[in-house]
Amino acid sequence: MRAPRRGREPLDEKTAAVELLNVVRPTTALAWFVAFAAHALHRWPGNRSPLADGDVAFATAFAHEVRRFCPFVPFLGGLAARDLFWRGAWVPAGGLVVLDVYGQNHDEALWGDPYAFRPRRFLGLLEALTAQLARMEYTVPEQNLAISLHRVPTLPHSGVVLVGVGRAAG
Repeated sequence: MRAPRRGREPLDEKTAAVELLNVVRPTTALAWFVAFAAHALHRWPGNRSPLADGDVAFATAFAHEVRRFCPFVPFLGGLAARDLFWRGAWVPAGGLVVLDVYGQNHDEALWGDPYAFRPRRFLGLLEALTAQLARMEYTVPEQNLAISLHRVPTLPHSGVVLVGVGRAAG
C-alpha cells in the first residue's frame, strides 16, 4: 500500500476490497453487455442500421432488449428482511429468496413472444411508465431520499417507499 496522502489514513483491507469491487463490477457488466450486444447484432443484423443511423430511442430500446433477452445472471438471490408469505410459500426473516431473472424475462404471459428479439417492444415504455406513475395516487412517507454519489450504482438511500398506492385516475 502506498503512503497515505496528507491527513488521510490508508483504507483498511475490507474497505479497499469493497472499493475495488465498485470499480470491477461495472467494468465487468459493461464488458458483458458489449459481448451480448455484439452477439445480438450478429444474430439479428437488421438492428444494425437504425443504430448506425444514430436513432437514440432505438439504441435505448435495443439496450433494454439485450438486457432482457440475455440477462447477465439467470437469477438473483437475497435474504428476506422480514417474515413473509408469498403466493402460498412461507419465507422466514433471513430466509433465501431467489428471483428467476431469466424466467421472468422469457415469460410468455409478460412478453407475448419472449424468444423473439424485438427491441421496438421497448419504444415508449419508459415514457408510458412515467406518465402512469404521475397519474397514480400514493403517498411518500418520511424516509431518507438522499442519493449518495459514493455508491455505484446510485439509488435513494431508502429506495423510495410508496404507500397507499391506488389506481391511476382516468
